[in-house]
Amino acid sequence: MIVSSIALKNWRNFRSVESPLRSRTYLLGPNASGKSNFLDVFRFLRDVCRTRGGGLQKALADRGGLTSLRSLHARRDPEVLLDLSFAEWDFAPAQWRYVLAFRREGAGQRRTLISREEVWKQGVRLLERPDDGDRKDPARLIQTSLEQIQTNQPFREIADFLGETTYLHLVPQLLKFGDSIGGRELENDPFGQGFLERLAQTPTRTRDARLRQIEKALTLAVPRFQNLRFARDPSTGRPHLEAQYKHHRPFAGWQREDQFSDGTLRLVGLLWNLLDGDSLLLLEEPELSLNEAVVSQIPLMMRNLERDSRRRRQVLVSTHSPALLDNPGIDPQGILLFEPGAEGSTVRGINESERVALEAGLTPAEVLLPKTRPESVAHLSRWP
Repeated sequence: MIVSSIALKNWRNFRSVESPLRSRTYLLGPNASGKSNFLDVFRFLRDVCRTRGGGLQKALADRGGLTSLRSLHARRDPEVLLDLSFAEWDFAPAQWRYVLAFRREGAGQRRTLISREEVWKQGVRLLERPDDGDRKDPARLIQTSLEQIQTNQPFREIADFLGETTYLHLVPQLLKFGDSIGGRELENDPFGQGFLERLAQTPTRTRDARLRQIEKALTLAVPRFQNLRFARDPSTGRPHLEAQYKHHRPFAGWQREDQFSDGTLRLVGLLWNLLDGDSLLLLEEPELSLNEAVVSQIPLMMRNLERDSRRRRQVLVSTHSPALLDNPGIDPQGILLFEPGAEGSTVRGINESERVALEAGLTPAEVLLPKTRPESVAHLSRWP
């Protein structure tokens, strides 16, 4: 299943957005145009759907409350609205639709309450809130039906799909030096601090099969790379990744992850997540720390995995990389451009002139990336 379209109102720096999505969607735009905030819609709904330590109120609190989340451009209409449609795959008709809107209570405790929640299946509405029960007991409106096991059974497919969303922006230093840094691991581990624990909790047979596939890719992408394995420290039991490189000494020792290059660690994390499950995957700037030649292959690797129905998963990618976008095989209909403006950011697909240029053989990097450059960026050369 994929999210086939999305509509937003008053979400962060978006006053109003309506956009189709594809199984492979690339988000392009200058810094602070809203790409991360757009991805956060799906992280927010994942947090709402979590059965332990989640829910609407927790998801709001984690983002600083409604005031921090609601768009500054929401002058007259303070309601925040998320409207998502779901289909089996690209070009298939929508099977599900989920609508969630909320706003601050007008009086009393000033709670954030649901103003609208709807679930549709094949055009038939299964849920509409507020309902009579909500009107009799308004306190019920602090929770979505999506997060409640006792009420979401008719549409649990949506809750399960959103609840399994994966976000990856692996920071190699947090994985290498986690013990030294001593930082608190954030919930849902967006920066890869608990990546090795995830590997440790994966069934041995599955983990070994994935690592073999990743090893094959690393031998092609990393010079002198030879072997990859999972191991535990014999004294502490802590999980580790170990790599072996071709060397003039045929039995040279294994290196642990704290000796890996940043690029190798990010590539391992990327490949693992592409192989791990069939839920929605959010990739934020996967090109960081990677050689351009490797980055240029990411769209092709994702396309190859899409051919395997057991591993098909929707991927939303934010990027600034010419190497990644210098690929004529990227579906132009899967590209979204984020454009900041005085009334908030807007999101659009390619226009007619851009479509013609792409069909003529130019790449998304040549046609679209120049349009994401800040207008005054050339003046940076005069600083300070």
